[in-house]
Amino acid sequence: MQMLENTGQLIYEGADWDYDKIKRAYDAIERIAVDEMGLDTYPNQIEVITAEQMLDAYSSIGMPLMYKHWSFGKHFAQDETLYRKGLRGLAYEIVINSSPCISYIMEENSMTMQTLVIAHAAFGHNHFFKNNNLFRQWTDAKGILDYLEFAKTFIIKCEERYGHQAVERTLDAAHALMSHGVHRYPRKQPLDLREEQRREDERTEYNRKMYNDLWRTVPTKPGVKESVTAVESRKALLALPEENILYFLEKKAPRLHQWQREILRIVRRVAQYFYPQKQTKLMNEGCATYTHYYIMNRLHQKGLMSDGALLEFLHSHTSVVFQPNFDDPRFSGINPYAIGFAMMQDIERISTQPTDEDRAWFPDLAGNGDPMGTLREAWANFRDESFVLQYLSPHLMRKMRMFEVRNDASEPEMLVEAIHNERGYRKVRKALARQYDIGYLEPDIQIVDVDLSGDRKLILQHRVINRVLLDESDARAVLRHVANLWGYEVMLVEVDATTEAVLKEHTVSASSLLLS
Repeated sequence: MQMLENTGQLIYEGADWDYDKIKRAYDAIERIAVDEMGLDTYPNQIEVITAEQMLDAYSSIGMPLMYKHWSFGKHFAQDETLYRKGLRGLAYEIVINSSPCISYIMEENSMTMQTLVIAHAAFGHNHFFKNNNLFRQWTDAKGILDYLEFAKTFIIKCEERYGHQAVERTLDAAHALMSHGVHRYPRKQPLDLREEQRREDERTEYNRKMYNDLWRTVPTKPGVKESVTAVESRKALLALPEENILYFLEKKAPRLHQWQREILRIVRRVAQYFYPQKQTKLMNEGCATYTHYYIMNRLHQKGLMSDGALLEFLHSHTSVVFQPNFDDPRFSGINPYAIGFAMMQDIERISTQPTDEDRAWFPDLAGNGDPMGTLREAWANFRDESFVLQYLSPHLMRKMRMFEVRNDASEPEMLVEAIHNERGYRKVRKALARQYDIGYLEPDIQIVDVDLSGDRKLILQHRVINRVLLDESDARAVLRHVANLWGYEVMLVEVDATTEAVLKEHTVSASSLLLS
């Protein structure tokens, strides 16, 4: 921290807030964020909302211009009931990855909490959104609000023209496949949502002649099997295997109407937009928490915040970064705020006050004297998995008392594989990093084959890791949505990722709901 600079003039007093106080707090925060921390943000838009509006934002995944769907209302009713009964609190803020970056702050917050969330969201999260490479590759902050407005208008028009039930069934199916509607690897051109909207306006009726249903009735010679070469050629023509199930259905499903294809495109665009957030929870919250902690302390040091306000902030901050021990009844996993904030502080320590151990583990980082530059580089170039592998230090592993446990369902007891000692540091770090690997956490399900000129059965494959199969009822429920979008029978084959042995098969036929 820098030397104490007491100006003797508080930016606010008391708990009550007004817009003048918020403006003064914002200006003071901005000076520290830009001049001292070197943060680079999108333009900010601060919106003060009620508890009910916050609940509404919860239900529509935080987006200000979201199309209507029954699931949003269900989530709203559930969250509101728990909130009114005192069984659940509300977030102090919600921040939107857009340009301008929209930060919602609760009108029920005290002035200290308003100051805290502006530092946390409008500068911490905002800087991360703008500078992290995953967000730069996968999101279009300038175009997202216009695209959501287009999506909302398009779906309303579809409901007016084709009926509410038909649109809702299509949305239900698309939402069921949302987590399997993303491209996991970068494409050559960055996402441009305005261009997507323009292309949709110019799109004509899909070329259904490619899938003329009459070809299926053409008889073939009995006993003739398709050659291996023909199967490989067919897969190559269809670009199989394909992990983005919504994309494949949008482009290849034989019996979907054009408006249904556009709805699938909208849902997968929204899913793709949130894909980076799934991979950067620890880093994003760690960046924002470190930012608000630095700024709030600097405000106090400069005499702009009272001792009472600092104590109120610290009470909230320590609650956010609290990490129960593994044997504590409150333990529910590793708190991303806790470990994210701890790693950011640890990087600052290594950069300014390294030990011999730090110099051995981080020769390029230890003692470089530039903690903020080091943090900004990490925030820009890593995601959670690689960040943990690169920056988790033995010092922090000891401090947080980390250890690795093997929990094998075929064995009667759990086994401690590694602890925070010389032999275990790398194993613990690798095990923790894997917990943030999307490829490990989410099932690997891909479309592997379909014969469009034959029976058109769509075949999906789930590559099973650690013998963890899909839940039978969930798998069949989602497959019904796939079958209804595809229009024909769908089979899911679960195979062992190592041996290729078939472990289980699920088959579902299509109904006529989406085809009318």
